[in-house]
Parts: sequence; C-alpha cells; structure tokens
Amino acid sequence: MKTVLRISVILFMFLLFVTALATALLWTTDLNKENLEHKYSNASSQFINVGGDRIHLQDTGNKNGPTIVFIHGFGASLHTWEEWSKELNTDYRVIRFDLPGFGLSGPDQAGDYSDDRTNQLLSEMINQLKLNKIYLVGNSIGGRIAWYFTAKNPELVSKLVLISPDGFESPGMMYNKAPAVPPYMNLIEYVFPQFMFKQNLEFAYANKNVLTPALFERYYELALMPGNRRAMVDRMRQTILKDPNLYLKDIHCPVLLLWGEQDGMIPIQNAQDYLHLMPQARLQKIPEMGHLPQEEDPQRSLPYLKDFLKD
Repeated sequence: MKTVLRISVILFMFLLFVTALATALLWTTDLNKENLEHKYSNASSQFINVGGDRIHLQDTGNKNGPTIVFIHGFGASLHTWEEWSKELNTDYRVIRFDLPGFGLSGPDQAGDYSDDRTNQLLSEMINQLKLNKIYLVGNSIGGRIAWYFTAKNPELVSKLVLISPDGFESPGMMYNKAPAVPPYMNLIEYVFPQFMFKQNLEFAYANKNVLTPALFERYYELALMPGNRRAMVDRMRQTILKDPNLYLKDIHCPVLLLWGEQDGMIPIQNAQDYLHLMPQARLQKIPEMGHLPQEEDPQRSLPYLKDFLKD
C-alpha cells in the first residue's frame, strides 16, 4: 500500500511539474498599448468617449453621401472592413469602429458586454456623430447586434445588411440563458498559444491561404491589447440570446443576407430562419466563400453589397 501511495505521489508531482513547465513556456503577456495603437491606427483613427468607454473609430469617405455603419464580429476589429471601405469611400460616408474588448477600443469600463449595453453605445455613438438615417452592416455577432439595434430603432436604419449573422439558439446557446463557458477558458488571459488561435481562426475562411502571416499577426496582436482577452471571456459569459421571433418581425426596412456557402462557423442553412421571419429579406449566397467575405475576397463580395445599397 505504501509503495502504491508513493508511486501516486510521484506521478502527481510529475504531472504538476509538467503542467507548470507547459504553462511557463506558453505564458503570454499583453502587448504594449501605445505600440499597438501606433501600429494599428492611422490618420483616420479617432478615439472618442462613448458612454464612458474609449472607442476607436474611423469616419471616412464622402460626408455628403449616404452613411454606412459597419459592425465587426467576435475577435475582429474595424480593420476587417478595410478593403470594402476603400471602394465605398467615393460615394458613401463610411463609419467603422472597434467594439469594446476588441481592436484598439480596449475593455468596457463597466465590464458589461451584453447586447443591451452594446445597443446603448451604438445609439450614443450615432447621436454624437449626428447621424440620421444609416445603412447598417454587421458580420457574425455584429450581425446579431445590427438586427437587434434595427428592431429597437427602426427610424434610424434605412437598410440592413447581415453577413453570416449570429442570433438563433443552438446547442449550448439557448434563449434567455447564460451559456456554460468552461472554466478553462479563463486561461486565455494568461496562456494564448499562437498555433491554437490560428487553428480556430482558419475556420472562418474557405480558402485558408487568405490567412496570411500579416493578417494573422494583426488578429493575434490585437487580441493581446491589455484587457481584451478577459473581455472575450466576459463577453462569452454575458451573451444571453434574445429570441429573434420577438424582434425580427419588427424590421420592415430592406434586408440583405450575405452568406458564404462554405461558412464553417455559422452554416448557410441558418439563413432560412431569418427568411422565415423577414420575408422582405433577400438572400445572396456566395460560392466558395467562408465566414468573412469582406476579407476572403473583397473584390468578389463587395458588388453584392453595392447593388443592394443602390437598388
């Protein structure tokens, strides 16, 4: 018995040592905030106070044209719209911003990442910028935020574009219930291996070659903005889905559903749920495209958006 106990203790100590060594080797520190701002902002960048949060946004293009407001998805930033914005700036006023906890905005001061809080911040930002009618475009969770905002503020949105939008319940994500986020997710605040992050990010693209070293570096480094990793976990825990049946029926403006046929994150089959509740919506499937058409092939995906906005 003593021999078995001794072996168990030795194994436990060995596993403890291996775990400590692995943690030490994979330990990931935040990057310097000022250096990140210098690298990932430009002359168009503004940092404004919205509801107590410091929000990074870019307001470019034709100030006399219709206004487009872009909302990015989970883990992304305003940079995801870069190529589209270059093409749209001639005819439109283009506003894109980093949601709290992503990009250069940094974490929400109240630690509140609920859709209601985001809705409030979006309303305040639109008010500060003195916008009246907008075209609202959202990708992934940005799509969910966009349709929820439109349902609550129909007078502000004249057209709505949802790119692979999130919002309907699925296993582990039920309506009106906080998801069960595993405790080990807390570790990403301290351990954030590049190879694991890259494997998850690759699911967003049908063509994995689109994820160039430079693009991956941007995603990875912005995740290491001080406070962003904790904000990711907090946002996951605070994401309580609202039943779309109660909101989508209140959206009467024209709606475009833009969906990559090879979306590995939110399958294109989910589009039918939206079409059922918004009969005025138009579904545009994009062949050989994944979750981020604005990044994967901006030249091929942008004409669908342009045609819808001009229609």
